[in-house]
Amino acid sequence: MTLRPDRVTAVREYARVGTSLLMTLSVHPALSVQPAVYRPQDDTLLLGQVLTQTLEQMRAGSRAERCRVLELGTGSGYLAVRAASHPGVDVTAVDLAEEALAAAAGEAESHGVEVRLLWGDLTAPVTGEQFDLVFSNPPYVPAPDPEVPQDGPERAWDAGLDGRAVLDRLCREAPRVLAPGGTVLIVQSALADADATRGLLEAEGLVTEVAARCVLPFGPVLAERVDYLEDVGLVDPGCRQEELVVVRAQLP
Repeated sequence: MTLRPDRVTAVREYARVGTSLLMTLSVHPALSVQPAVYRPQDDTLLLGQVLTQTLEQMRAGSRAERCRVLELGTGSGYLAVRAASHPGVDVTAVDLAEEALAAAAGEAESHGVEVRLLWGDLTAPVTGEQFDLVFSNPPYVPAPDPEVPQDGPERAWDAGLDGRAVLDRLCREAPRVLAPGGTVLIVQSALADADATRGLLEAEGLVTEVAARCVLPFGPVLAERVDYLEDVGLVDPGCRQEELVVVRAQLP
């Protein structure tokens, strides 16, 4: 997808994809979205790399005319639009925030692509449908409050005491809307236990791997709650770095 020059700012991204260490110049779209909508961050970009790679592989190895793609928790719509820019790809994007769906609609329109936008909680709006690829950048940040926020910007990242309030549900629901041979992509922090994500997906019959990872300094959210993270043992004293992981899972 080619983004208009006036809509992007450059940022260096260091990512390990497979066994190769990549340093690429990526972009954050300068989106005009409300504060309650999650803006593309480093986790978005890491997932975006694997998303593009996966779509290209799927299209090259498939005889189907169309590839059905589902994003759960689209936020600004950046990745949904990126997926929809690939030839032969039909994209559905779901979000629980009406502000996010409005932002995603604007992004799709501005880039001239079609994205089916649905309001709802995870896979509820697409019950009974099947997709070749399901991807998500869910809330995964551990928080002192066990309750997941129902509104406000924190809803995009806070995910209970261990960061798994949404991840656990996602791992159970996503495989249920996969077509045979379909793939799930999930990006998360290692603080929220990527091995648990793989275990839940494997319990649903999928074969998993870590498709990409990168280590970055704490952003503002983690920096503000570092005392909590140290107190509960999620980070070592003095640690100020976070590992992001993209888990890829395929249904045989």
